[in-house]
Amino acid sequence: MANVLDVLDVPWLSDGLTRTEARLRDAVTAEDPYLTEIAGHLIGAGGKRLRPVMAMMAAAAAGAVVTDDVITGGVSVELVHIGSLYHDDVMDDAETRRGVPSVNAKWGNLVAILSGDFLLSRASELAASLGTEVAGLLAATIGRLCEGQVGELKTAYSADRSEAAHAASINGKTASLLATAARIGGIVADAPRNQIDALTTFGDNFGMAFQLVDDVLDLVATDEELGKPAGNDLVEGVYTLPVIRALASDEIGPQLRSLLGAHLDFDARDAARDLVRSSDGIDYTIDRARDYLARGSDALGALPSNAARDGLSKLGDALIASLPRR
Repeated sequence: MANVLDVLDVPWLSDGLTRTEARLRDAVTAEDPYLTEIAGHLIGAGGKRLRPVMAMMAAAAAGAVVTDDVITGGVSVELVHIGSLYHDDVMDDAETRRGVPSVNAKWGNLVAILSGDFLLSRASELAASLGTEVAGLLAATIGRLCEGQVGELKTAYSADRSEAAHAASINGKTASLLATAARIGGIVADAPRNQIDALTTFGDNFGMAFQLVDDVLDLVATDEELGKPAGNDLVEGVYTLPVIRALASDEIGPQLRSLLGAHLDFDARDAARDLVRSSDGIDYTIDRARDYLARGSDALGALPSNAARDGLSKLGDALIASLPRR
């Protein structure tokens, strides 16, 4: 997706992101410099910071100023996201993340797991500083993330994975974090409950669409474009919506099914990707992403008309525009 500053065109957002980066660095500073270096490794590698952006934009869409508490709320969700990446890379035995060596590749699995736990603990501390509602919300979100991950592991290498199982998994792993970021922005802004719920609905639907687009990119983009190995979901037995749809095809399904069900080498991965790309799975998935974005946009009608609300709608357009032309 394009740079959020260019997409949103909100004058105050640049300053908000600068404050976010400083808060992230401060949050991962430990007494031990070694732990500080590891905990800050992926922060230093950059990222879209979509979760802090979601919290800031949500607060502004509700008509509030982006206070330090809003920044803190967004950072708490971002730390959960980064901590989950540390754990994901251990499970996937990943070697790179965001164009740099993964933590597990550089320091080992045990260090990566403990550092990920450290990030989750710091996220919880920040959330607790914002009150019991935000603390409880973040704790529940971490639980949903774990449930989504377990759901994914249960269906690993299963060519019979259903669309419903896939949707439940990505709702926990991805959408819950963006929904929580938006909700925290509304809560900290002291928005009316109907607006907080509307922001949550937007974040949830945007998160679902975001993951579906990511699933498409894993099949059609290059390693360089992704900042991680392309087609890795297929290799690791995570069969996403485009793959599930292709498997249901009478023409392509049997051939694709014969390739799947076990860890793939590079040749088998490329063959599987080609089969999925030749099916209607990519277009089908993009259509589902558009459906989610439309539902999210509809929810924003409960908010006052302002630049931030309009900016949230623009995020969806930028998400679809990030897909290569076919």
